[in-house]
Amino acid sequence: MAIVSFTFTKLLAEKKDGRNEKITINNNVSIVNVEEHNLPIGSQKQDSLKISFLFTTQYDPGFGSIELHGNLIYLGDAEQLKEVFANWQKNKKLSADMMKDVLSSVLNKCNIQALIMSRDVQLPPPVPMPRVNVR
Repeated sequence: MAIVSFTFTKLLAEKKDGRNEKITINNNVSIVNVEEHNLPIGSQKQDSLKISFLFTTQYDPGFGSIELHGNLIYLGDAEQLKEVFANWQKNKKLSADMMKDVLSSVLNKCNIQALIMSRDVQLPPPVPMPRVNVR
């Protein structure tokens, strides 16, 4: 099984009035929805799942936020996908292996996008940046 498509559907960055308080940065990823999807490949359609996600970065206390919504297409064996979809409808959970793939992909893309957006609206970077120590 593999992720074959990744798209952002909504990008939002907001900076509020600056305060001289200590800022706490919290990142979160959540799976919003899973749908059955037919991916057109040539003249055929391949069974797949469309997974919707939400990535958020909160700058507390109330300093700003970044919100990234998107979808990815997960391609795989039809029987496995049906099982995953049924489990999602029942428990709102994905298998550990699938969740690892999905979260890795979402975090890789969203951390970079959030870093760019934080720079554009002059918020602190949402991920730690490398530091140089001179000896």
